Order: sequence, then structure tokens, then C-alpha cells
Amino acid sequence: MSLDALRGVAVLGILIINVRVFAMPEATLINPTVYGDFTGANYLVWLLGHVFAELKFITLFSLLFGAGVLLFLDKKDAGDESSLRLHYRRIGWLLLIGLAHAYLLWYGDILVAYAVCGLWIVFAREWAPRFKFTVGTLMIALPSVLETAAAAAVPPEVIADSWRPAEETLREEVAAYRGGWVEQLSHRVPTAFERQTTGFVGATFWRVSGVMLYGMALYEAGVLTNDRSDRFYRRLALGGFLVGITPIIVGVAYIQAADWSAEAALYWRQFNYWGSLPLAASYLALVYLGCRRLAGGVLVGAMAAVGRTAFTNYLLQTLLATTLFYGHGLGLFGHLSRIELAAVVLAVWAIQVPLSVLWLRRYRYGPVEWLWRTLTYGKRQPMRRRG
Repeated sequence: MSLDALRGVAVLGILIINVRVFAMPEATLINPTVYGDFTGANYLVWLLGHVFAELKFITLFSLLFGAGVLLFLDKKDAGDESSLRLHYRRIGWLLLIGLAHAYLLWYGDILVAYAVCGLWIVFAREWAPRFKFTVGTLMIALPSVLETAAAAAVPPEVIADSWRPAEETLREEVAAYRGGWVEQLSHRVPTAFERQTTGFVGATFWRVSGVMLYGMALYEAGVLTNDRSDRFYRRLALGGFLVGITPIIVGVAYIQAADWSAEAALYWRQFNYWGSLPLAASYLALVYLGCRRLAGGVLVGAMAAVGRTAFTNYLLQTLLATTLFYGHGLGLFGHLSRIELAAVVLAVWAIQVPLSVLWLRRYRYGPVEWLWRTLTYGKRQPMRRRG
């Protein structure tokens, strides 16, 4: 139940940041000053999202994916060759679904990265938890070291093109997504391809793989299985919060003192890059403490239902958001302020939470989870609950 609840919190939380990419030019995810009002309440919404959400919930999602690899193999007997065949079949279908998601709907897809990392991460299953954690830390550190080195070596004018794109570039992106599905391909396809090639090799592979190794280690150490003491989770919640939030706030102060300049751009990303890890651990502890205190309650049950249908809910967020923001739907891309986007997030949650609960009263799995299981095992899986 606690794993499902944590997964539910993670999939709902990632929408806080993803909605910005659904609704505004891609560059705003890196530099929020390039598009839209960035004052007053809109600034506050960005600040709260950056400090408490950006990279934190996707980190939880990646932890859970790593743990899920072990959980899947444990259930199938990790020493049996057929369990590996099932794993790779499962990963293969995830890759195909992710590619369709990225190129047909939304370039911000994470499923392709998870699938590719899942191809190799399975070989780490026999490593000792401490070794997994050590290798994971080194992998996470690599993009940070390279980016910091680039900040010191690359001229600011080179960084400026991506940090502050030309107005014409932003207008073209807005026009593409306010247009029909075919018009959107002019931005979606090259952007998805860049994210899955140079962006993946340069950063995503290392961060995602490293966090997955953390997830495997935490699963084996009893942290992700909610088997540690209340005292352990209380200390993790408080310590992770303090250690995580401090550099993030310092980073915000740093970039604002630098007036959001290209010279400071690559440096400032490191504050949240590292601060997100302990803050995500704090969230994990808080969710698990909540599951213990509120066991059997409506809130825990609702989050667990969302978590058990997380794959479906992740794709449903894309369907709802692209219908709302893209030209084949209501065409609101680039029209809504950040505070209005926060209201959109709440509205999507208001749909997904009760829908997940109601769906699981009749069915064993979410529709996408059922399809994934059916494709993995090569035979139709039972869907309806008995009785």
C-alpha cells in the first residue's frame, strides 16, 4: 500500500512541472523569465513549484522504477532465465509506448528514458546495496560535473542561445502548438529526438540510471518497503528537508542576484539538481509516516489507487493537457498564466483521483497497466474483479 501511495503522490506531483511544458515554450522550463508574466502571484507559483516540485517528484518516480525492476524479478524468481526474458519484453513494450507518446503526443516523455535505462539496470540487481548507492552517486554526479565545467569554459554567448531564445523562435513554437497536429510535428519531432539522443547521453541517462540504482538500494535496505522505524522516517523527513531545501533556496537567490544572466545559467541549475535528491527522500519519509498514521483512511486509499494506475494516469495527463493546450483541442498554448496553470493542475487531480478509485472498484488494473501486462505475458490478462 505504501509503495502504491508513494507512486500516486509522484505521478500527481510531476504534473506541477510538466504542465508548464505542456502550456508554454520549452525554454521556460530552464529560464522562466523568457515567456509569460513573472511577477506577483505568477512569480510565487513558479517559486513554490521550483523549490518544492521541480525534479523532486520525477526523482521519486525514478526511485520507484528502480525498485520495481527488483520487485518484478523477485516475483518471477530472479535466477530464472525466463524472468529476464519477461523483463526485456516488458521493457521493449514500454519503449514502444514511450516512442509513440513522445512523437505522437508530447516530446517531454520520460518512458523512453526509463525503458533504455531498464535495459542495463537489471544487471546491477546482484550488486550490494552500498555499491549500488556508490555507483548511483557517481552516475548522478557526472552530468553535474560536466555542466559546471562547461559553465567555466564555454563563452556566455554560446549558452545564451538556449538560455534566452530569440523572440522569433518562441513565436514559432507557440504558433506550432496552436496549430493542428501536423503543424505541431515541426517542433515535437526534433525536440523529442534531441532529448532521446544528445540530451539522453549527456544528462538523462546518468541521472535516471543513478536514481534507479538508489531505488534498488533503498528497496533492499527496507526503506522503500516501509520496513524501517518511525524514528528513521522522522529523521529522514526532517534531515532530507533541511539538507535539500537549503541549496535550492540559495540557488534562487544566486540566479536572481545575477539578474538571470547567461553567465550564471549553468551554475544555478546545480543547486536544485542536488537539492532535489534529499528533498525527494524527505517526501518519501513523509508519505510513509502518513501511511502509518492514516492506514485504512480515504487519503491513503486514494493515493494508492492513483499509484496502482500510475501508467494510465501519466498518459491521461498528456491527453488532457494536449487537448486543452494544443491546436487540435482548445488551443490555449501560451495563453494561460502560471497561476491559471496551477488551477489546471488542481482540476486534473480532481479528475484523476476519483476516477482511479472508481476504476479499481471494478477492475484489477488501469487500462494501460492491463495492456502492458497482456503484451508482456503474451496472453490476455484478467481485468474485471470477481464478485
